Amino acid sequence: MDIAPWIWVVTITVLLGVIAVDFIITARTPHEPSMREAGIWIGVYVSLAVLFGIGLAAFTDGQAVDFFTGWIVEYSMSMDNLFVFILILGAFAVPPEHRQRVLLVGIALALLFRGLFIALGAAAVNAFAGVFYLFGAFLLFTAWKLIAGGEEDEEFKENAALRMVRKVLPTTDDYHGSRLTVRIDGKRMVTPMLMVMLAVGMTDILFALDSIPAIFGITQEPYLVFTANAFALMGLRQLYFLIGGLLDRLVYLSHGLAVILGFIGVKLILHAMHETTTWPVPEIPTLLSLVVIVLTLVVTAVASLLKSRRTAAAAARAAADAHPPAPSHPAPTDPGDPDGGDDRIRV
Repeated sequence: MDIAPWIWVVTITVLLGVIAVDFIITARTPHEPSMREAGIWIGVYVSLAVLFGIGLAAFTDGQAVDFFTGWIVEYSMSMDNLFVFILILGAFAVPPEHRQRVLLVGIALALLFRGLFIALGAAAVNAFAGVFYLFGAFLLFTAWKLIAGGEEDEEFKENAALRMVRKVLPTTDDYHGSRLTVRIDGKRMVTPMLMVMLAVGMTDILFALDSIPAIFGITQEPYLVFTANAFALMGLRQLYFLIGGLLDRLVYLSHGLAVILGFIGVKLILHAMHETTTWPVPEIPTLLSLVVIVLTLVVTAVASLLKSRRTAAAAARAAADAHPPAPSHPAPTDPGDPDGGDDRIRV
Protein backbone atom coordinates (compact mmCIF):
# COMPACT_ATOMS: atom_id res chain seq x y z
CA MET A 1 0.00 0.00 0.00
CA ASP A 2 1.76 3.12 -1.26
CA ILE A 3 0.57 6.19 0.67
CA ALA A 4 1.42 9.54 -0.89
CA PRO A 5 2.93 12.13 1.47
CA TRP A 6 0.01 14.49 0.93
CA ILE A 7 -2.39 11.85 2.29
CA TRP A 8 -0.33 11.65 5.47
CA VAL A 9 -0.35 15.45 5.74
CA VAL A 10 -4.12 15.67 5.25
CA THR A 11 -4.81 12.86 7.73
CA ILE A 12 -2.61 14.31 10.48
CA THR A 13 -3.96 17.84 9.84
CA VAL A 14 -7.56 16.66 10.16
CA LEU A 15 -6.80 14.78 13.37
CA LEU A 16 -5.01 17.79 14.87
CA GLY A 17 -7.93 19.99 13.81
CA VAL A 18 -10.44 17.70 15.53
CA ILE A 19 -8.37 17.69 18.73
CA ALA A 20 -7.98 21.49 18.60
CA VAL A 21 -11.71 22.09 18.14
CA ASP A 22 -12.50 19.59 20.87
CA PHE A 23 -10.02 21.27 23.21
CA ILE A 24 -11.46 24.74 22.53
CA ILE A 25 -15.00 23.55 23.21
CA THR A 26 -13.92 21.79 26.40
CA ALA A 27 -11.92 24.81 27.61
CA ARG A 28 -14.76 27.27 26.95
CA THR A 29 -17.48 25.19 28.59
CA PRO A 30 -15.95 22.82 31.16
CA HIS A 31 -18.62 20.36 32.24
CA GLU A 32 -19.30 16.69 32.81
CA PRO A 33 -21.13 15.48 29.68
CA SER A 34 -24.38 13.59 30.02
CA MET A 35 -24.73 10.02 28.80
CA ARG A 36 -26.75 11.30 25.86
CA GLU A 37 -24.05 13.77 24.83
CA ALA A 38 -21.32 11.15 25.21
CA GLY A 39 -23.34 8.62 23.22
CA ILE A 40 -23.86 11.07 20.37
CA TRP A 41 -20.14 11.86 20.11
CA ILE A 42 -19.19 8.17 20.24
CA GLY A 43 -21.67 7.54 17.44
CA VAL A 44 -20.01 10.31 15.41
CA TYR A 45 -16.50 8.88 15.88
CA VAL A 46 -17.60 5.32 15.15
CA SER A 47 -19.40 6.51 12.01
CA LEU A 48 -16.26 8.31 10.87
CA ALA A 49 -14.22 5.14 11.37
CA VAL A 50 -16.77 3.09 9.41
CA LEU A 51 -16.80 5.65 6.58
CA PHE A 52 -13.01 5.60 6.51
CA GLY A 53 -13.05 1.81 6.25
CA ILE A 54 -15.60 1.97 3.44
CA GLY A 55 -13.35 4.42 1.63
CA LEU A 56 -10.45 2.00 1.98
CA ALA A 57 -12.64 -0.78 0.57
CA ALA A 58 -13.50 1.38 -2.42
CA PHE A 59 -10.00 2.60 -3.26
CA THR A 60 -7.71 -0.20 -2.04
CA ASP A 61 -7.48 -3.96 -2.40
CA GLY A 62 -8.33 -5.75 0.84
CA GLN A 63 -7.04 -3.04 3.18
CA ALA A 64 -10.43 -2.39 4.77
CA VAL A 65 -10.43 -5.73 6.61
CA ASP A 66 -6.97 -4.97 8.01
CA PHE A 67 -8.15 -1.55 9.17
CA PHE A 68 -11.32 -2.78 10.84
CA THR A 69 -9.49 -5.63 12.56
CA GLY A 70 -6.77 -3.30 13.86
CA TRP A 71 -9.37 -0.74 14.91
CA ILE A 72 -11.33 -3.31 16.94
CA VAL A 73 -8.12 -4.59 18.56
CA GLU A 74 -7.09 -1.07 19.55
CA TYR A 75 -10.60 -0.23 20.77
CA SER A 76 -10.69 -3.32 22.97
CA MET A 77 -7.27 -2.52 24.41
CA SER A 78 -8.43 1.05 25.03
CA MET A 79 -10.96 -0.37 27.49
CA ASP A 80 -8.07 -1.46 29.70
CA ASN A 81 -6.51 1.96 29.21
CA LEU A 82 -9.82 3.53 30.24
CA PHE A 83 -9.92 1.49 33.46
CA VAL A 84 -6.53 2.88 34.48
CA PHE A 85 -7.67 6.43 33.60
CA ILE A 86 -10.58 5.97 36.00
CA LEU A 87 -8.17 4.94 38.77
CA ILE A 88 -5.90 7.92 38.06
CA LEU A 89 -8.70 10.50 37.98
CA GLY A 90 -10.12 9.04 41.19
CA ALA A 91 -6.75 8.96 42.95
CA PHE A 92 -6.09 12.62 42.11
CA ALA A 93 -9.71 13.61 42.92
CA VAL A 94 -10.07 15.54 39.66
CA PRO A 95 -13.23 17.71 39.72
CA PRO A 96 -15.86 16.27 37.34
CA GLU A 97 -16.02 19.42 35.22
CA HIS A 98 -12.28 19.22 34.46
CA ARG A 99 -12.04 15.51 33.66
CA GLN A 100 -12.73 16.13 29.98
CA ARG A 101 -9.66 18.35 29.73
CA VAL A 102 -7.43 15.75 31.40
CA LEU A 103 -8.70 12.96 29.15
CA LEU A 104 -8.32 15.11 26.03
CA VAL A 105 -4.70 15.91 26.90
CA GLY A 106 -4.15 12.20 27.58
CA ILE A 107 -5.53 11.29 24.15
CA ALA A 108 -3.32 13.88 22.44
CA LEU A 109 -0.27 12.50 24.26
CA ALA A 110 -1.29 8.95 23.37
CA LEU A 111 -1.45 9.87 19.66
CA LEU A 112 1.99 11.48 19.90
CA PHE A 113 3.61 8.53 21.68
CA ARG A 114 1.97 5.95 19.44
CA GLY A 115 3.01 7.87 16.36
CA LEU A 116 6.62 7.68 17.54
CA PHE A 117 6.36 3.97 18.36
CA ILE A 118 4.69 3.25 15.01
CA ALA A 119 7.56 4.95 13.17
CA LEU A 120 10.12 2.97 15.18
CA GLY A 121 8.19 -0.27 14.73
CA ALA A 122 7.82 0.21 10.98
CA ALA A 123 11.54 0.88 10.64
CA ALA A 124 12.37 -2.25 12.65
CA VAL A 125 9.97 -4.40 10.59
CA ASN A 126 11.41 -3.16 7.31
CA ALA A 127 14.95 -3.74 8.50
CA PHE A 128 14.52 -7.25 9.88
CA ALA A 129 11.51 -9.54 9.69
CA GLY A 130 12.81 -11.45 12.70
CA VAL A 131 11.61 -8.60 14.91
CA PHE A 132 8.20 -10.30 14.78
CA TYR A 133 9.65 -12.99 17.05
CA LEU A 134 10.28 -10.28 19.64
CA PHE A 135 6.82 -8.75 19.16
CA GLY A 136 5.14 -12.14 19.44
CA ALA A 137 7.08 -13.15 22.56
CA PHE A 138 6.29 -9.80 24.17
CA LEU A 139 2.55 -10.21 23.51
CA LEU A 140 2.58 -13.77 24.86
CA PHE A 141 4.34 -12.55 27.99
CA THR A 142 1.79 -9.72 28.36
CA ALA A 143 -1.07 -12.20 27.95
CA TRP A 144 0.43 -14.43 30.63
CA LYS A 145 0.75 -11.46 32.99
CA LEU A 146 -2.91 -10.56 32.45
CA ILE A 147 -3.97 -14.11 33.31
CA ALA A 148 -1.57 -14.61 36.21
CA GLY A 149 -2.06 -11.14 37.62
CA GLY A 150 -5.72 -11.75 38.38
CA GLU A 151 -7.98 -8.77 38.84
CA GLU A 152 -6.92 -5.17 38.25
CA ASP A 153 -5.49 -3.17 41.11
CA GLU A 154 -8.18 -1.17 42.85
CA GLU A 155 -5.99 1.85 43.46
CA PHE A 156 -3.43 3.90 41.57
CA LYS A 157 0.08 4.10 42.96
CA GLU A 158 2.42 6.89 41.88
CA ASN A 159 5.56 5.68 40.16
CA ALA A 160 9.10 6.84 40.84
CA ALA A 161 8.96 9.49 38.11
CA LEU A 162 5.93 11.21 39.64
CA ARG A 163 7.45 11.07 43.11
CA MET A 164 10.59 12.67 41.72
CA VAL A 165 8.52 15.46 40.12
CA ARG A 166 6.89 16.15 43.48
CA LYS A 167 10.31 16.44 45.12
CA VAL A 168 11.68 18.79 42.47
CA LEU A 169 8.58 20.93 41.85
CA PRO A 170 6.56 22.39 44.76
CA THR A 171 2.98 21.20 44.40
CA THR A 172 -0.24 22.61 45.83
CA ASP A 173 -2.73 20.39 47.61
CA ASP A 174 -5.79 21.96 46.00
CA TYR A 175 -6.92 22.52 42.42
CA HIS A 176 -7.06 26.06 41.06
CA GLY A 177 -9.59 25.63 38.29
CA SER A 178 -7.89 24.19 35.22
CA ARG A 179 -4.59 25.99 35.82
CA LEU A 180 -1.39 23.94 35.68
CA THR A 181 0.66 26.37 37.78
CA VAL A 182 -0.21 29.05 40.29
CA ARG A 183 1.73 31.69 42.22
CA ILE A 184 1.28 31.53 46.01
CA ASP A 185 3.07 34.00 48.30
CA GLY A 186 5.30 34.98 45.38
CA LYS A 187 6.33 31.36 44.72
CA ARG A 188 5.41 29.51 41.52
CA MET A 189 3.88 26.10 42.25
CA VAL A 190 2.36 23.38 40.12
CA THR A 191 -1.18 22.19 40.74
CA PRO A 192 -2.54 18.63 40.90
CA MET A 193 -3.90 19.24 37.38
CA LEU A 194 -0.37 19.11 35.97
CA MET A 195 0.45 16.03 38.05
CA VAL A 196 -2.56 14.09 36.83
CA MET A 197 -1.73 14.98 33.22
CA LEU A 198 1.80 13.68 33.74
CA ALA A 199 0.40 10.49 35.25
CA VAL A 200 -1.90 9.98 32.25
CA GLY A 201 0.94 10.65 29.81
CA MET A 202 3.24 8.12 31.50
CA THR A 203 0.45 5.56 31.42
CA ASP A 204 0.01 6.19 27.68
CA ILE A 205 3.63 5.20 27.09
CA LEU A 206 3.14 1.87 28.85
CA PHE A 207 -0.02 1.09 26.92
CA ALA A 208 1.65 1.98 23.62
CA LEU A 209 4.24 -0.72 24.29
CA ASP A 210 1.40 -3.28 24.28
CA SER A 211 -0.86 -1.91 21.56
CA ILE A 212 1.69 -1.22 18.82
CA PRO A 213 3.10 -4.78 18.63
CA ALA A 214 -0.49 -6.07 18.73
CA ILE A 215 -1.65 -4.10 15.71
CA PHE A 216 1.55 -4.90 13.80
CA GLY A 217 0.33 -8.46 14.11
CA ILE A 218 -2.69 -7.44 12.02
CA THR A 219 -1.05 -5.23 9.41
CA GLN A 220 2.43 -3.90 8.76
CA GLU A 221 1.20 -0.83 6.86
CA PRO A 222 2.13 2.22 9.00
CA TYR A 223 -0.77 4.29 7.65
CA LEU A 224 -3.34 1.68 8.69
CA VAL A 225 -1.63 1.19 12.05
CA PHE A 226 -1.74 4.93 12.74
CA THR A 227 -5.32 5.54 11.59
CA ALA A 228 -6.63 2.50 13.49
CA ASN A 229 -5.00 3.85 16.66
CA ALA A 230 -6.30 7.35 16.00
CA PHE A 231 -9.92 6.31 15.47
CA ALA A 232 -9.80 4.05 18.54
CA LEU A 233 -8.47 6.87 20.73
CA MET A 234 -10.68 9.70 19.44
CA GLY A 235 -13.81 8.40 21.15
CA LEU A 236 -12.07 7.31 24.32
CA ARG A 237 -12.93 10.47 26.26
CA GLN A 238 -16.67 10.14 25.62
CA LEU A 239 -16.47 6.41 26.32
CA TYR A 240 -15.22 7.26 29.81
CA PHE A 241 -18.41 9.16 30.61
CA LEU A 242 -20.70 6.67 28.86
CA ILE A 243 -19.59 3.35 30.34
CA GLY A 244 -17.09 4.35 33.02
CA GLY A 245 -19.45 3.09 35.70
CA LEU A 246 -19.94 -0.21 33.88
CA LEU A 247 -16.26 -1.16 33.61
CA ASP A 248 -16.28 -2.71 37.07
CA ARG A 249 -18.85 -5.17 35.72
CA LEU A 250 -16.52 -6.36 32.95
CA VAL A 251 -14.82 -8.74 35.36
CA TYR A 252 -13.36 -10.91 32.61
CA LEU A 253 -11.98 -8.02 30.53
CA SER A 254 -8.35 -8.85 31.33
CA HIS A 255 -8.95 -12.51 30.42
CA GLY A 256 -10.47 -11.54 27.08
CA LEU A 257 -7.58 -9.21 26.32
CA ALA A 258 -5.16 -11.99 27.28
CA VAL A 259 -6.79 -14.33 24.75
CA ILE A 260 -6.60 -11.66 22.04
CA LEU A 261 -2.97 -10.76 22.76
CA GLY A 262 -1.99 -14.42 22.97
CA PHE A 263 -3.69 -15.15 19.65
CA ILE A 264 -1.95 -12.22 17.95
CA GLY A 265 1.35 -13.25 19.55
CA VAL A 266 1.06 -16.70 17.97
CA LYS A 267 0.10 -15.06 14.67
CA LEU A 268 3.23 -12.90 14.80
CA ILE A 269 5.53 -15.84 15.54
CA LEU A 270 4.01 -17.85 12.67
CA HIS A 271 4.50 -14.86 10.39
CA ALA A 272 8.13 -14.52 11.51
CA MET A 273 8.75 -18.22 10.84
CA HIS A 274 7.14 -17.87 7.41
CA GLU A 275 9.40 -14.93 6.54
CA THR A 276 12.70 -16.15 8.02
CA THR A 277 12.64 -19.91 7.39
CA THR A 278 11.97 -22.24 4.50
CA TRP A 279 9.51 -24.31 6.49
CA PRO A 280 5.95 -24.58 5.17
CA VAL A 281 4.51 -22.55 8.04
CA PRO A 282 0.85 -21.54 7.62
CA GLU A 283 -0.17 -17.96 8.29
CA ILE A 284 -3.38 -16.88 10.01
CA PRO A 285 -5.45 -14.74 7.60
CA THR A 286 -6.67 -11.36 8.80
CA LEU A 287 -10.33 -12.25 8.25
CA LEU A 288 -9.98 -15.21 10.63
CA SER A 289 -8.27 -12.90 13.12
CA LEU A 290 -11.23 -10.52 12.91
CA VAL A 291 -13.69 -13.35 13.63
CA VAL A 292 -11.66 -14.65 16.59
CA ILE A 293 -11.27 -11.18 18.09
CA VAL A 294 -14.95 -10.27 17.77
CA LEU A 295 -16.09 -13.62 19.20
CA THR A 296 -13.67 -13.27 22.11
CA LEU A 297 -14.98 -9.80 22.94
CA VAL A 298 -18.62 -10.94 22.73
CA VAL A 299 -18.02 -13.98 24.95
CA THR A 300 -16.04 -11.85 27.41
CA ALA A 301 -18.79 -9.22 27.65
CA VAL A 302 -21.62 -11.77 28.05
CA ALA A 303 -19.73 -13.86 30.61
CA SER A 304 -18.78 -10.73 32.57
CA LEU A 305 -22.34 -9.44 32.74
CA LEU A 306 -23.68 -12.84 33.78
CA LYS A 307 -21.00 -13.11 36.47
CA SER A 308 -21.77 -9.60 37.74
CA ARG A 309 -25.48 -10.38 37.85
CA ARG A 310 -24.89 -13.59 39.84
CA THR A 311 -22.55 -11.76 42.23
CA ALA A 312 -25.09 -8.99 42.81
CA ALA A 313 -27.88 -11.53 43.42
CA ALA A 314 -25.70 -13.47 45.89
CA ALA A 315 -24.81 -10.25 47.74
CA ALA A 316 -28.49 -9.33 47.96
CA ARG A 317 -29.37 -12.77 49.38
CA ALA A 318 -26.52 -12.57 51.89
CA ALA A 319 -27.69 -9.14 53.02
CA ALA A 320 -31.25 -10.42 53.39
CA ASP A 321 -30.07 -13.41 55.45
CA ALA A 322 -27.92 -11.21 57.68
CA HIS A 323 -30.74 -8.74 58.34
CA PRO A 324 -34.04 -10.63 58.16
CA PRO A 325 -37.20 -8.51 58.41
CA ALA A 326 -38.65 -8.18 61.88
CA PRO A 327 -41.72 -10.41 62.40
CA SER A 328 -45.00 -8.56 62.55
CA HIS A 329 -47.01 -9.02 65.78
CA PRO A 330 -50.79 -8.50 65.73
CA ALA A 331 -52.23 -6.17 68.33
CA PRO A 332 -53.39 -7.93 71.50
CA THR A 333 -57.12 -8.50 71.74
CA ASP A 334 -59.51 -9.08 74.61
CA PRO A 335 -60.57 -12.74 74.51
CA GLY A 336 -63.93 -11.75 75.91
CA ASP A 337 -64.59 -9.27 73.20
CA PRO A 338 -66.27 -10.95 70.21
CA ASP A 339 -65.24 -8.07 67.99
CA GLY A 340 -61.56 -8.73 68.63
CA GLY A 341 -61.03 -5.67 70.77
CA ASP A 342 -62.47 -3.19 68.30
CA ASP A 343 -64.34 -0.66 70.43
CA ARG A 344 -65.65 1.36 67.55
CA ILE A 345 -69.46 1.85 67.55
CA ARG A 346 -71.04 -0.41 64.96
CA VAL A 347 -74.42 0.29 63.43
